[in-house]
Amino acid sequence: MLIAEEKTSRSAIHVVRPDQQNAETLQTSGSQRLSAISAAQGIASALWAGTFLVEPSAKTGIHHHGEQDTVVFVLEGEAVVRWGNRGEHRATVRAGDFLHVPSWLPHQELNPSTTTAFRWVVVRSTPEPIVVNLPDDFWGQ
Repeated sequence: MLIAEEKTSRSAIHVVRPDQQNAETLQTSGSQRLSAISAAQGIASALWAGTFLVEPSAKTGIHHHGEQDTVVFVLEGEAVVRWGNRGEHRATVRAGDFLHVPSWLPHQELNPSTTTAFRWVVVRSTPEPIVVNLPDDFWGQ
C-alpha cells in the first residue's frame, strides 16, 4: 500500500548543507552560532539544531539558554566549559564527547588552544534558540 506524500514540512526529510546554515540567529560574544534546523530555515520542528564555533584563544561571554536544555557533540577541538553561581565549576570536552547543559544554567566556553578552533553540533529542546547574554562581571570577576 502506498501512502500519499503530504506537502508539509513535517512529512519531508530536509537536508541542510554547510553553506545553507544561517548566521542570523542569537549570538554570544566570542563565538559564532549557525542554525541548521529551525523555523528560519523553513523547517518545522520541536527542536533547534546548529553548529557553534569558537576561534583559538577566544572565550564566549557568560550566558544561559533559558528554559532550553542543550545537548552538544564536540566535532573538533577542545573546550573548557565553566558554570555555576560564580563560574566555579569546570569541565574539559574534546572531539567525540557529548555535553548536556541544563536549562537556566549560566555558563561560558573557553578555547585553550592557540592554534585550533573548536566546533560543536548543538541541539536544543525548543524550536527557537534562546540566548540570554549576561554581564561580563556576572560572576563578580
